[in-house]
Amino acid sequence: MIKPGQKTPDLELPLTIGAQFHLSKQKPDNFTMLVFYRGKHCPICKSYLEELAGKLQDFVDRGVNVFAICMDDEERAMVVDKEWETHDLPLVYNLSEDQAREWGLYISEKRPDSEEPQVFSEPGLFLLKPDMSVYFAQTQNAPFTRPPLDDLLSALDFVLKNDYPTRGTRT
Repeated sequence: MIKPGQKTPDLELPLTIGAQFHLSKQKPDNFTMLVFYRGKHCPICKSYLEELAGKLQDFVDRGVNVFAICMDDEERAMVVDKEWETHDLPLVYNLSEDQAREWGLYISEKRPDSEEPQVFSEPGLFLLKPDMSVYFAQTQNAPFTRPPLDDLLSALDFVLKNDYPTRGTRT
């Protein structure tokens, strides 16, 4: 389990635009936000990422670099890139099961008669300080009840205005 205030593992994974994502090379003004999603098979992920894409500039305006990450392979990730309305939201793929576990994500197996991959991670959302330490962490073991994005934007306004500290560090 990654604890608040603790530095996270680095990630180096492909993006659907043909480039590489390097977490350690991010230099956000305030935070890097990683939104781990279940993958192409998840209609709730589709809605959430499309909503996030529509609010991407709001996060950027607050000094937040945003990335959506999944365990899908390239073929499945490219379907998301082409068919979902994610616009300029950077889509990262090929997260391994070991990497997902390092981040404390819950892992699920394919349900019979579904289009799910054999193994995939459940959702998580992390806000990281520029030094890659965890400011905010949320993981869940099912696709339901994601953090409301408008609430998160309001929280970021409060955090930035009040220099609000990382909480939960005694975990």
